[in-house]
Amino acid sequence: MQTTSQPDALERARALLAEKPDGVVETIAGEAGVTPAQILSLLPAGSAVTLPAEHFQPIWERLGGFGEVLMIVHTADIVLEVVGRLPPGSEGHGWFNVHGDSPIGGHIRLERCGSITFVDRMFHGRRSLSVWFMNGEGHAMFKVFVRRDAEKALIGEQVTLFEALRAHYQTA
Repeated sequence: MQTTSQPDALERARALLAEKPDGVVETIAGEAGVTPAQILSLLPAGSAVTLPAEHFQPIWERLGGFGEVLMIVHTADIVLEVVGRLPPGSEGHGWFNVHGDSPIGGHIRLERCGSITFVDRMFHGRRSLSVWFMNGEGHAMFKVFVRRDAEKALIGEQVTLFEALRAHYQTA
């Protein structure tokens, strides 16, 4: 079996991004043999702003004020999409426990969160805004997206909130 060196894999990733800059990050990463985090790091300057995981709870709380968002969990086996408000959560026994009146709920292993990335990029021809909660292996634990209206335009109020939240952490 032939192995690809890391520099070769990153060059392949750059080439795949050049071919389809608005493609699915996980698909490009898989084809190149790199992680989604590595793909995000190759995006144009400002497209992916990465922060340490220590900001998990305050970012979650601010995202809770966005109204209904789209949460996506993307694995090799499923792309699960849930629309709802991010309910409040609390830390306990190493977990961030999400509880409230929302279809979004459960328990997140805080120790697995390695970073948080604000992503502003084109996706299938349209601007897409999301916050990726990344594990230490460079894969998304889950992503929270700014929603679209009936005409498929990003919801303006959420765009403003996203941009303000990202700017807050860029200058902090």
